[in-house]
Amino acid sequence: MELHNKVALVTGSAHRVGKAIALALARQGAHIVVHYGTSEGAARDTAKEIKSLGVDALAVQADLRNPDAIAGLFEMLEERFDRLDILVNSAASFVKQPFDQIGLGDWKDVFQANLRAPFLVSQRAARLMRAASRPADQPALIVNIADLSGVFAWRGYVQHGVSKAGLIHLTQVMARELAPGIRVNAIAPGLILPPPGMDPDGERWQQMGQSVPLGRPGHPDDVGEAVIFLARSDYITGALIPVDGGEHLVGPANH
Repeated sequence: MELHNKVALVTGSAHRVGKAIALALARQGAHIVVHYGTSEGAARDTAKEIKSLGVDALAVQADLRNPDAIAGLFEMLEERFDRLDILVNSAASFVKQPFDQIGLGDWKDVFQANLRAPFLVSQRAARLMRAASRPADQPALIVNIADLSGVFAWRGYVQHGVSKAGLIHLTQVMARELAPGIRVNAIAPGLILPPPGMDPDGERWQQMGQSVPLGRPGHPDDVGEAVIFLARSDYITGALIPVDGGEHLVGPANH
């Protein structure tokens, strides 16, 4: 896919990995819908930074756990751009909780954010993507941001890991359901950002990086580059691409 003048929606793109993905697409000439949940100031700053690259940006707030809010997000997207070429489902919760302390509400909250929301957003996106004419060899693209908890059994991340495993399978199901007009792939980042409260320059984070085959932590830009690769690779669908320094080769050593 040629990215110049394409329209991309990146959920959770006010900061962290989502922001890196949005900026990577903008640098290639794509217009960006910057979705955010509560980080209004950061989202507006991100939109301003994207516009400085010579493309358009629209910051839209939506609680993706609410189907009505998803509908409102797409109404604003269509009003501004009237098309969608790329969706990146990056927004997610990241909850650590002991197995025997997980309540029904805890389970529901994580699944609404990590699995139901990407499904509902992708469903709306697919309808809009199909409405636009495009060359047969340049299908639209959906990228789901999973992680290694959906592949390995991380201790303490029960509902998170199960929801991400579901997202990986949903990727494969959507790839079959939506072909040939829409490609669907997933990325599983590894040690890209330290957990909240951990110093990115601290010894513990560096030690964690040294435990993977490439011997260092990654950076959010690595995920952005992987999204660009998938956007340009029009014959890849249903794939799960680890961006993890080889962590998937050695298992969940850090968890």
